Amino acid sequence: MINATEQEEREYLEQIKEQLTLAIRRVDEAVKQFSSELRQKKEYLHEHQSGMDDADMVAAGQSIDRMAFTGEASVARKRRLLKLMQSPYFGRVDFTTPNGVTTPVYIGVHSFVDEQRRHGLIYDWRAPVSSLFYDFELGDAAYTTPSGGLVRGRIALKRQYKIRDGRLEFVLDSAVSIHDDVLQRELAKSSDDKMKNIVATIQRDQNAVIRNETAPVMIIQGVAGSGKTSIALHRIAFLLYPHRETIRAKDVLIISPNKVFADYISNVLPELGEEYIPEMVMEELAADLLENRYPFQTFFDQVATLLERPDPAFIERIQFKSSTEFLSRLNQYLLHVENTYFTLTDLRVGSTVVPRALIQEKFRTLHRVPLLKRFALVAEAVRAHVRDAARRKLTGTEKATIGEAIPRMFRFHNVLDLYRDFYRWLGQPGLFRHDHRAGLEYADVFPLIYLRLRLEGISAYDHVKHLLVDEMQDYTPVQYAVLARLFPCRKTILGDVSQTVNPYSASSAESIERVFPQADVVKLLRSYRSTLEITAFAQRITPNPAIIPMERHGREPLILPCAGNAEELAAIRTLVAEFRDSGRQSLGIICKTLRQATHAHQALHDLGSIHLLTAESATFKEGVILTTAHLAKGLEFDEVIVPFVSARSYQTEVDRSMLYVACTRAMHQLTLTYSGELTPFLADAREVVTGDAG
Repeated sequence: MINATEQEEREYLEQIKEQLTLAIRRVDEAVKQFSSELRQKKEYLHEHQSGMDDADMVAAGQSIDRMAFTGEASVARKRRLLKLMQSPYFGRVDFTTPNGVTTPVYIGVHSFVDEQRRHGLIYDWRAPVSSLFYDFELGDAAYTTPSGGLVRGRIALKRQYKIRDGRLEFVLDSAVSIHDDVLQRELAKSSDDKMKNIVATIQRDQNAVIRNETAPVMIIQGVAGSGKTSIALHRIAFLLYPHRETIRAKDVLIISPNKVFADYISNVLPELGEEYIPEMVMEELAADLLENRYPFQTFFDQVATLLERPDPAFIERIQFKSSTEFLSRLNQYLLHVENTYFTLTDLRVGSTVVPRALIQEKFRTLHRVPLLKRFALVAEAVRAHVRDAARRKLTGTEKATIGEAIPRMFRFHNVLDLYRDFYRWLGQPGLFRHDHRAGLEYADVFPLIYLRLRLEGISAYDHVKHLLVDEMQDYTPVQYAVLARLFPCRKTILGDVSQTVNPYSASSAESIERVFPQADVVKLLRSYRSTLEITAFAQRITPNPAIIPMERHGREPLILPCAGNAEELAAIRTLVAEFRDSGRQSLGIICKTLRQATHAHQALHDLGSIHLLTAESATFKEGVILTTAHLAKGLEFDEVIVPFVSARSYQTEVDRSMLYVACTRAMHQLTLTYSGELTPFLADAREVVTGDAG
C-alpha cells in the first residue's frame, strides 16, 4: 500500500505541493503571455482599424474576446490552485476493483491532474468516485459513472486529513465512522463572520440530498443546526459541476430571508470554486412584480406588529390569507371572473356590426392567454373582421373605437380593483384593509401578485434554471403558488417549521408539497450546531421528539435573575467582558424586538464594537452582535445571551417561536437574563439549569 504511514503521507503532501507550485508557475507564465498577446492585438487593431472592413473588425473583436476569456479562465484556475496549496485534500479511499487493482483516491475541494502523465492526483469532492468517501465504510462499495454505469469494488482504506496552511495537522484512519472524530473537532471550533464549506464532514444522509440529480423539487425539512442551508448550497455547487454546459452560477437564484443572512452565506460557493450566485429577498421580488406601484408592509414589519401590538383582527386576516383554503378560494374566484365578468354586446363600427357571438368566440380561442392580455388580441381580430367585411382599410378613429370598446365589456380594468372585489365575492370585505399611506398589509402582497400573474402573466424570470428558497416555513401557500408559476425550473426549498417567526402564517413540508406534488421531501433530524445541553434546553421551549442531538457536551445554559433593568444590563456587561476574555469569536445578544435591541445597544454603547443588526443591515460581522430573533435566523454564534426573558415580554405563541429561535443560535454557551417574573415558556427549563435562577 502506498503512503501507509503518517511519515509517508507527510512526504507525499510535500510532493503534491511541489506539483501545485509548478502548476501555479505555468499558469502565471500563460497569463503573462495572454496579457502580452492581448496588448499587441489591441495595439494592432488601433493602428490598422482605418484600413479594416466590417468583417475584419468583427473577427478582430471576437479574437480579443476569446483571448480575454482564456486569460480569465487561467486566473480562475490559479485561484483554485492557490486554495489547494492551503489544503490540497481532506480525504482518501483506496478502492480495489474486481480485477484486483487498488487505486488511492485523494479527495479535495477541487480536482488536480498530473498533466504530463494524465493522471488524477486529487479528485473534486463532487466527482462520482468521491461519493465512495461519503457513502461507504470499509468493505463492499460502488459508485456510478457519469455515463450511468456502476463500478463495484471494495474499500480497503479510508483516511481523513486536516491540512491547514499546507501543514498536515492530523491523519485519521477509521473502519467504522471516520467522520465523527473530525466532525467533533470541527464543531468544537469557534464561529466567525461567514458560513464555511463542510466538504470534509458531509454525512451520508446529507450526501444523498446533495447528490440528488433527479428531483424536480427537493424540500428539505431540517431541525435547527442540521446544516440544511449549507447542504443546499453544496447541492447547488454539486449540480453546477456536471452540467456546466447548460447551467451557470448566474442561472441560479437564492431567495434569502434578509440581506444579513445573504452576506453570511456568501462565502460558501466561492470557497467551493463557484462564482457568486444572485440572491434576493421576498420583498425585492414583490416590489419588482408589482413594479413599485403599491407600497407595502414588509414581513419584518408584520412580525414586529405581531410582537408589539397583537391585534386579533390582524391575526385573523393573516391566518386566513396563509391557508390552503385561501388559495383555493382565489382560484375559484378567477373561474367566476372568467365566466361572469364579461358583458358582451354587439359592436357597431361604421356600417359594420360585429356580433357578440364572434367576440365571445375570439375570447374563448384565447383561453390560454392571461385574461387581461386578451383584450388587445381580440381587438386586433375584430379589426380584421371589420376590415374584411367593409373591404377597406379602417380609419384611426375606427381602430381606436374597437380598442376602447373591447376592454369596456369587462367589469374591472386593474388587478387591485379585482383583488378588492374578491373579498366582496367572499362576503367578507372587511378582510381587506388598504391604507393608501401605509400601503398594503404584507399578507395581501402575494395574493395580489398571484392575481396579477394569472390575469396579466409575467415572464421576467424565465432565465432562472434553479431556485433555492431558504426559511421555507415563513412563506404561505399563495407565495409558493407564485413561485411555482414564476419559476418553472428545478427548486431546492428548505427550512424548519419549528423555527417560524410567525406561527399564524407558517408552512410545513407537507403543506408545501401540496403546491409541488412532484417534490422529494427529505427530513434532516440530526442537529450539529449546539451542545447536547443547549439542544435539550431548547427542546423544553418547543419540543420536537424527532430531533437527534450530536453527542457534544458543554456548560449547562444559565438563567440569571436580576433585581431590575439596571442590574440586568450590568449582568450583560459582565457577560460581554467574559466573552472578550474567552478567545471565542462571536457573541449574539438576541432580543425579542428591535425596540429592545435598540435600547440595549444604547445602554451598552460605551463597551465599544457592539454591532446592531437591523432590517436595513447588509453585512454580518464577527464579535458582539445585537439583534432580534427574527434577523438571527440561520445565523450561529459561539455564545448567545437572550435578555429580557420575563413573563411580560414573552407570553404569546409568536414570542415562544422567537425564544426558541434565539436559543438555538448558540453553539457552545447560552445565558438568559430577566427581571420580574420569568416567562412561563422557561418554567420547565428552569428546573434543569445549573446556577440558582432565583
